Amino acid sequence: MRVLLVGAGGVGTAITRIAARRSFFDHIIVADYDLSRAEAAVAALDDAGARFSTARIDASDQAAVTALLTRERCDVLLNATDPRFVMPLFEAALAAGAHYLDMAMSLSYPHPERPYEECGVKLGDAQFARAAEWEEAGRLALVGVGVEPGLSDVFARYAAEELFDEIEEIGVRDGANLTVDGHDFAPSFSIWTTIEECLNPPVIWEKERGWFTTAPFSEPEVFDFPEGIGPVECVNVEHEEVLLIPRWVDAERVTFKYGLGDEFIETLKTLHKLGLDRTEKVTVGGARVSPRDVVAACLPDPATLGDRMHGKTCAGTWVKGAKDGKPREVYLYHVVDNQWSMREYGSQAVVWQTAINPVIALELVAAGSWTGSGVLGAEAFDPRPFLDLLNEYGSPWGLRDQ
Repeated sequence: MRVLLVGAGGVGTAITRIAARRSFFDHIIVADYDLSRAEAAVAALDDAGARFSTARIDASDQAAVTALLTRERCDVLLNATDPRFVMPLFEAALAAGAHYLDMAMSLSYPHPERPYEECGVKLGDAQFARAAEWEEAGRLALVGVGVEPGLSDVFARYAAEELFDEIEEIGVRDGANLTVDGHDFAPSFSIWTTIEECLNPPVIWEKERGWFTTAPFSEPEVFDFPEGIGPVECVNVEHEEVLLIPRWVDAERVTFKYGLGDEFIETLKTLHKLGLDRTEKVTVGGARVSPRDVVAACLPDPATLGDRMHGKTCAGTWVKGAKDGKPREVYLYHVVDNQWSMREYGSQAVVWQTAINPVIALELVAAGSWTGSGVLGAEAFDPRPFLDLLNEYGSPWGLRDQ
């Protein structure tokens, strides 16, 4: 398998460090708009770098990405960029006859009149609209296969197959107790993506109603996270699982809630009030800039925070339903300790936890354990090989009866 990895930021770099320890691929080309980032990622791999090379690419240039895929004879494109670049990369892979994987799906757009009640353009709609073309080409677009979405969706499918006969609700719940020395406000993941997720109307799925929206940060609840993280208040946030899980898993209701904290929420609300969450460019001193890009440039790069970060992050899927006629409630989860991920891989916990999952998915595709064509999410596949590999990679998952 020859892989084009587009994006050498925190997640992309962590992907190279995880993949370098595995033997399922022949070569990975690490490509980024900033060639020095790609070169730094490969240079850090020591002897394993023999299976890696670098290239400069503009992820928004579909024709250039198609040409690179063709020239390098790549079997698959792994997208480790932010959601702005999903569609050109997705289309480039199809044009080049390659498979495609990403960790975030095509962007949503709120309903113009009723944004907090009805869906407008949903996450992933642009990709699912092209499913027939992918099926006809016999190529797989495996979408949303990071940690959330991704591992959380695998958990949902596993619960449906092995733990429940009927499911009342599937609720993805994400929380952490991470702190960063020397920073009052330092997001552990891309601020561009965080703003997009948190300020858009969250989506909820109900079998009798379909997809609908609510106000940002709605329905707060306190969720008790495992392995010493403890109780964290979680709120509704727009996320791909709600758009993916109901397509393949039978449940009465699907939600996503994220543990943000009051200070983080107030900061995001302030950015919104000031218009600093906007992506439309404005003129500043003769230059055209996006306010959201300026915010991102002013904050520390999440990938550089690992040495000053402490604590654990938890991603998981809470499921409520019945088994053998009796009520059951479980939480399937994956916890990463930042001290461990920094010591073992030199990557901070949040980006490492995101990165391990597409590497596992690539290995399953390479081995023929996951096969298919069209636009599919992780919950469309057998969950057991994925969870077995997660253990084999040295980062086990857990299950707690609630």
